[in-house]
Formats: sequence, C-alpha cells, structure tokens
Amino acid sequence: MPAGRYYVGDLCYVLHDRWDEFCSLTCSGNRVLDGEFNLADGTRFATYTTQYGDGTYQDETGNIYDVDAGLIGCVALEDIDFTDPSNSVAGGRVVEFVRDFTTFSSGGVISIGTVSIDTDPEYAEEELEEEY
Repeated sequence: MPAGRYYVGDLCYVLHDRWDEFCSLTCSGNRVLDGEFNLADGTRFATYTTQYGDGTYQDETGNIYDVDAGLIGCVALEDIDFTDPSNSVAGGRVVEFVRDFTTFSSGGVISIGTVSIDTDPEYAEEELEEEY
C-alpha cells in the first residue's frame, strides 16, 4: 500500500456509503476474501477477517479496535467521505505510514505496515505452552 495517513480498523465504520460495493468485491458465495482491493472509484483498501468475528481487539501497543463486521483493514483517510455522517474513525485508529507498506494475516495476527493486531490471543498462548 502507498505511504500516507490511513484509518486502520473495521472498514464498515468508514466505507458505509460504499459498503455494497465493498461486499461485492470481498464476498464470494459463503467465503469472505482477504487481501488488497480497489473500488470502482480507485479507492484502494486492505481487509482481513478476524479469527473470532466481532469483538474488541488490541494491537501490539494496546490500542483498541472495535469490530462489527468481522474484519480489520485500512483505507487512506483521503478516500473516506466524511460528509457522510455514518462514516467515523472512532472505532479504529489513524496511522501515518511514512513508507509504502505491506498487509497480511497469519495465525490470527493482522499486520498492516507496522501495526500488528492479534485477533487470536489464545493461539499465541498455545504456541508458548508448546515451546516449554
């Protein structure tokens, strides 16, 4: 993803006005697709499903992310229509990425540039227990 200021969190809070298009790109039958996508207007976003769906998750520094659509992702602030009163960054966090960055999900951890959000903390605990 290109460097810049991004909203990181559940994209249902900030793409409300384009949610139908979002879903048409990221839903395939009964599966939800993870990855990076582009809306018809050129808006680029990344989205990854959480391990346990809706809830509250924390990143590596303790920031809280509220989830109502079972996903966490990112979209550039400039691509959010703040004239739509239903779009709000309150459920996530605004992050400045000074360099281009990658996004991915592995073992329940969603990584968006330098931000890592563990959506399966029990998985990490089980791995630690296996090491000892």
